Amino acid sequence: MLVAVNYIKTPSVERLVKLWAERYKPDMSSLSSGKDDTSFYGELIKAVSPEGRALTATKLHNRLVTIKCQMAGIQTNALYSYIPNIVDLSEANRLTNFALMVYMKLLEIYQQPSPTAAEEKTLISTAATTSSEVSFPSWQMLSIEAWGMPGIQEIAEAIEPILLEFQQEHILSKDWRTLGFITTLLNFSNKLLILSQKLTPQEQLLIYPYFRFIEEQVALPWQRVCIAAAKYQVDSPTFKLVEQLFPVSQDIAQTVYSQLIQLLPNHRSRRGELTDPGVTHSCLRDLEMFQAYLWLCLLEDNMAPIELELVDLCLMVLPGVKVKWEMIELCNKLLAEEIIARLTPSQRNLIQPYTDGLQQAFLKQRDRFALPNENTKNAKSTSTANQNSSIRQQQSIGKNPKTTGLTHGLSTMDGEIERLTKKMEELDRELAQTKEQLNKRRNQFGISQ
Repeated sequence: MLVAVNYIKTPSVERLVKLWAERYKPDMSSLSSGKDDTSFYGELIKAVSPEGRALTATKLHNRLVTIKCQMAGIQTNALYSYIPNIVDLSEANRLTNFALMVYMKLLEIYQQPSPTAAEEKTLISTAATTSSEVSFPSWQMLSIEAWGMPGIQEIAEAIEPILLEFQQEHILSKDWRTLGFITTLLNFSNKLLILSQKLTPQEQLLIYPYFRFIEEQVALPWQRVCIAAAKYQVDSPTFKLVEQLFPVSQDIAQTVYSQLIQLLPNHRSRRGELTDPGVTHSCLRDLEMFQAYLWLCLLEDNMAPIELELVDLCLMVLPGVKVKWEMIELCNKLLAEEIIARLTPSQRNLIQPYTDGLQQAFLKQRDRFALPNENTKNAKSTSTANQNSSIRQQQSIGKNPKTTGLTHGLSTMDGEIERLTKKMEELDRELAQTKEQLNKRRNQFGISQ
């Protein structure tokens, strides 16, 4: 949950903000070693320049982003359509428009010159000439400002009014599921936009951190964790524990997730198996969200963020996408064990009340997390048989009004996706024509590309 906070500059806050910003550096490790270094890095230097950023933003113009968000909205609506009254069509369209506003603001921020703009080209050029294909040591040392990004706090403050306006609306509706909807919508939109054929690999590398930031900012309270550190000295045991584990949250999430795959090989939610790319992305993000809430509770010395926010959010979303209780329970257990294993005995004493509290908070709501078929396990056999019969009837396509309606809805969505795909093809043709005209003008005036 996003909460408006006053940014307080203290040494402890500044140190956590720096770690928070590290999450959004362009990921050079994802590059293929088969790339032509000279050519690739040359194009990267162009893409990171103000002119290159403006060109990237031009490619992601309003019409294209609108279509991509609409397509993501259709996918999200299809995923959540089985949940009664989660969002109606008009609400889904409103949320899609909200996503469009977010991306337009991000693209505006993307084009803003960094405070260190004069140093960017030198820093990037130096990194390009000293990096090896194996380790990229120079790239890893660059700050996000050196990559042309504003400070992470500046990005958060610029986007905060839009996010708070959206959040206030779904709080007034008293339906936390819309937060799950918008997180999924942004996830799908990010994927569609970043894989757009209009973006070069260099542009994808540079724009993705902004997309990742907005998806995380909606649900992960990293900013609140940073601000909560204000009352701590940098040498306090509590602060040092958070500072130690903050930068390894992704590694902790990956370790726990790998264990989940081994222990629950047959687990399947509505989004697919644990090894499906979309499920992997969501699970890793959620495991980091759980860690962020743990650090927030520890720094605030209060379990309320977990008990009143995290559990409620999970209750609204997880049973609906058919995530079983055994998965939730095991996830919390493995996460607690992995965190404890990385700490000294004295540090364990600090965090254990909170890892135990996390598990207890979910355990208290176990019955509400249980899926319908799990709730009927102890029912009488005749009642169970009747319920199973009813379920089978509902699953029989064409025999149940709700199922018929869902089938019709999915058919309509397929038609909408086809329509939007045709729009994208038209845009591609328009862009190709524009590029051709631009190249002709460049040649006419002797401008190198």
